[in-house]
Formats: sequence, structure tokens, C-alpha cells
Amino acid sequence: MKALDELTFDNRFARLGDAFSTHVLPEPLDEPRLVVVSNAAMALLDLDPAAAETPVFAELFGGHKLWAQAQPRAMVYSGHQFGGYSPQLGDGRGLLLGEVYNQAGEHWDLHLKGAGLTPYSRMGDGRAVLRSSIREFLASEALHALGIPSSRAVCVIGSNTPVWREKQERGAMVLRLAHSHIRFGHFEYFYYTKKPEQQKELAEHVLSLHYPECMEQPEPYLAMFREIVERNAEMIAKWQAYGFCHGVMNTDNMSILGITFDFGPFAFLDDFDAHFICNHSDHEGRYSFSNQVPIGQWNLSALAQALTPFISVDALKETLGLYLPLYQAHYLDLMRRRLGLTTAEDDDQKLVEQLLKLMQNSGVDYTLFFRRLGDESAALAVARLRDDFVDLAGFDAWAEQYKARVERDGKCSEAQRRERMHAVNPLYILRNYLAQNAIAAAESGDYSEVRRLHEVLSKPFEEQAGMEQYAQRPPDWGKHLEISCSS
Repeated sequence: MKALDELTFDNRFARLGDAFSTHVLPEPLDEPRLVVVSNAAMALLDLDPAAAETPVFAELFGGHKLWAQAQPRAMVYSGHQFGGYSPQLGDGRGLLLGEVYNQAGEHWDLHLKGAGLTPYSRMGDGRAVLRSSIREFLASEALHALGIPSSRAVCVIGSNTPVWREKQERGAMVLRLAHSHIRFGHFEYFYYTKKPEQQKELAEHVLSLHYPECMEQPEPYLAMFREIVERNAEMIAKWQAYGFCHGVMNTDNMSILGITFDFGPFAFLDDFDAHFICNHSDHEGRYSFSNQVPIGQWNLSALAQALTPFISVDALKETLGLYLPLYQAHYLDLMRRRLGLTTAEDDDQKLVEQLLKLMQNSGVDYTLFFRRLGDESAALAVARLRDDFVDLAGFDAWAEQYKARVERDGKCSEAQRRERMHAVNPLYILRNYLAQNAIAAAESGDYSEVRRLHEVLSKPFEEQAGMEQYAQRPPDWGKHLEISCSS
């Protein structure tokens, strides 16, 4: 394991030059202090967990100190926000401190969010507040633990720096990791500003560093785009299967690697609601839960437009046509496993759709239903879950189909069924009210709850002794929290 001063930097994106980013130093936070740390994310950098307890750790990730090899850069990009094109966005409050490579040869971006003003801050102050930083940290690590592709988060650093949002709050910084922070909006920026040389340089950078296997194909750029389509189809299938709502699927929030990042007003479903809108600012429901699938395709189409200098329109259209079939295959495969099925039948899609319709009309807790479905045999499980439904006749009809389907799937012991289903059906998810409880305590100076919640969510499929309160249905007040983009 390494000490903090032993990190090895290789700042590949910074070497692209000033057309792609601007050198900016982080603005220090007042009295920086560690709120929470992920030892698992620390391990990606080969860092000794003990390093987080040293004063220099909070100083480094609170903007007070910097490695000599670091080259902090604010990236420039554009993007479609709620369907409308914004010609220049960029890192308005984040900085790419540098790229570190570990002993396994992996490169990781160190990206500090809340680091102060940049040339791209527009009307903002460049800061992030404690509540949004905690939410991003918890979401990043929770999604990873669920098997959903995501950026990672190393730590949250709190402070006494005043920051004004709807009220005065305290500033914070979150250090996040990803193999790249390049977005769809990077390509859009150089396409719409008619800078073909930089567009080509960016494409070569992404291709060679992040999709090297595509360079062996007859049409490398097309192969890369296909891989991006496939990754996004799989990621969004996992969002839908686990009830995750991103909330702000603008193209500047879509990773070129097909990972979840830029967490704002996200939420996991409590009661199943296909039309759920988690973003208080999304008045038209553009980014509702059910719209995430078509919006994923819309965003890929926007990226395709930006790639037309390199790929024929016909080839782009053909590749975009793969998105929905790939999504449906990934989604149905995961939902089969959530139902405890190991084989495929033609009517499985209908079985899933019928269940979700029944859940929609009855306000059934999405996560706990699937967990409890695997607690015992199919017959006993559906008998116990029956009372959660309003349409009892409809549920009974579905239950008979389900039991028959399980019978056809093959014999297994009750213990085997439980183990198989519990391996894909989490007991613990990041419910909004749990996050809010942790945030309220942290804002009062008590970081124990956010640390405990992080620990629970790092093992979402394992029942943890003494943690029953994290596996409960939310109280009524917890189901109606309004989350905005303000952070």
C-alpha cells in the first residue's frame, strides 16, 4: 500500500492542451475535515486506508495542498440540457486534479468536485454543499456495490466555508474516480464549434486510451461507437431493473465509458411507479423513470450526430438500432434472475410486465418485494406477499403463472433458491430518507450515520446483524422528498 506522497501521475488528458481544458487551482475550504471515506475506492489507488486519518488527507482534498505532479484542469464541453443545446458548459465547479495509475496499470482520474470557480462556472460559485457531496459519495459507492457501472468516490471533505443556495449551507468537496470524465458533450462541443482538428484529436484520445481493442477493427470509430451503445444499453437496463432514477440525463452528464456519473437529484424507487420523477425541476417529466430508456437512445443519437465527421450516417443509424434490442436482452436477463429463473421462455417478458403493472396499482415496495420473493419457496413467498396487493384476483392469477414457471425452470432446494435470488436482490438500497437522515446528522457535525450507511450499502445483498432499520419501508414523509439540482 502507498502513502499519499507516493501516487504516480500520468496526466494524459492535460497533455491535450488548452483547447480541451484550462489550468485552474482549487480554492481551499475553511477548516477542512474528513466526513466519510471509502476504503474500497482508496484501494483502487493502492492507498493505505490509514492515510485518510492524517491531517494532510483533508488538506489535499479540501484544496489546501497539491502534489507537484498534479495538473488541475477544468474541462470544457457542451451538451443538450432537457433537450435544448447549451453551447458551452464545462467543469463549473470541478477539477481534474490529474490521472494516477496503480500497480495494476489502471489509470484513474482524480476529480475534485466543489473546488471553486473556473472559467466555466457561468453564474455559479464553483462550490458544492455538504448534502449534495454526501449524496454523490453514497450513490457512487452504492451503485458499484449493486453491480451498476458507476464512477467511484473516495471521500467527502467538509468545512466551515459558507455557501448560499436556498439558504446558507457549508461547502464540501467530493473526490471521485473514473477511468475518464469525458462526456458525450465533449464531442458535441468540438462538433458544433466546427473545430475538426480538435474533434479528431479527442476521438483519437478516447479510441486509443479507452477502446484500444476497436483500433484493430476495419472501422475503428464505428466499432467504438457500437461499444458505447452496448455499454449504455447495459447500464440503463441495470438502472431500470434496480429501480434507479438518474434525474438529469443531459448529454453533458453521459459518460463516454457508459458509467453512471454526475449525481444530482437521483433516487431509487420506494413504491414501484413507472412514471416517477425524482427531479423537482423536471416539470415535464422528461427524465422520469420510464423515460430513461428512450432518453438513453436520444442521447446516443446526439452523440452520433457529433460523430458524423468520422462515421457514415447509415452506419450510425444501423448501430443505434442495436440499442433497444440490447437493452431489452440485458433487462430481461436480469429480471429473470431477480425472479429466480435460470432459463428463458418466450412469455417471460409478459410475466415481468404483468407483475410491474400489479405493483404500480398497489404501491408495492419494489426492492423488498423481490427480496422477500426469494426468502422461501415460490408458493410460500407469493402467499406471504399477497396482502401487499390491492387487486387480489390479478395477483392470484399472476402467482399461479409464476409458480408454474418456477416449476418448469427446474428443481432446486429452498436454500439454493434463497442463495441464488438473494445474490441479485438487495436488502439495502440508498433510499432518499436514509440519505436525508445521514445528511441531517452530518450537518450537525455527526458523521457517524453517513459512515454507517455507507458501510451497510457496501454489502447490499448480505443481511447484516443489527441493521434492520436500513431494510424497512420508508415512513410516509420519506416517500415524498423533493430533490432539486441545487447543490
